[in-house]
Amino acid sequence: MFATFTPDDEARLIAVAVHNGHDLRVDVAAIMALDDITRTREEDPYTGDWAATFPMHVVAHRSRFEVDLNRERENAVYVTPEDAWGLDVWRGIPSERIVAQSLDLFDTFYSKMETTLDRMVEAHGGFVLFDIHSYNHRRRGPDRPPEPATDNPTVNLGTGSMPERWRPVADAFLDTVKEHRIGDAPIDVRENVRFRGRQMAAFVNERYGSVGCALAIEVKKIYIDEWTGRIDADAHSQVGSVLRMAGSEVTRAWSDVAGQ
Repeated sequence: MFATFTPDDEARLIAVAVHNGHDLRVDVAAIMALDDITRTREEDPYTGDWAATFPMHVVAHRSRFEVDLNRERENAVYVTPEDAWGLDVWRGIPSERIVAQSLDLFDTFYSKMETTLDRMVEAHGGFVLFDIHSYNHRRRGPDRPPEPATDNPTVNLGTGSMPERWRPVADAFLDTVKEHRIGDAPIDVRENVRFRGRQMAAFVNERYGSVGCALAIEVKKIYIDEWTGRIDADAHSQVGSVLRMAGSEVTRAWSDVAGQ
């Protein structure tokens, strides 16, 4: 299965995890040079669990190394190491057929997203979309210090493509998240420090910006060991709880702005 779309006719917020997946179709797996743990390190494992705590959600099951749903279509299939953090992804250059089939999946996914969001607009006049990701902060190695916290907040909110009309929605997210903790640590949540949002957020904000918005949410991988894939279940659960609380406040802020 490429992705799961779970509808809810009452929901005004939809949570999406496009980098959750790890699966590969057979012809892609046959020429994949990366091992499982290396791929997992660059994917966003368990973000689909966070998305699935919202009644309406979309979770991708295929790896971004097959097709990256958060990059522009022309860049959605990694071909060279420069496309993929310097990694040699392939045993050989992917054929035109493999690339074309991956792009067909990209097109099908976004067509279904458009249908889903159109229905939300019809039902409620608009929506908020949580575009949920996670990001690495220990790229130098498992035994090296993490990247400086000054440039790597616990949660990075990307609003680079968000219309200014929805500023109160972003503020509701920031204000809610910063009130909470993960373990003993307060949550350092900041805006557009590491990421500003990419294809998913741009798709939503460009097409639906008059009635809704996407918030690109990047959670630092404090809930998982980047190098072993071992999850910290407590931290993962706490992040999910904070996102759900933020969802309630964000939906309220969207309703105030939209007059719904």
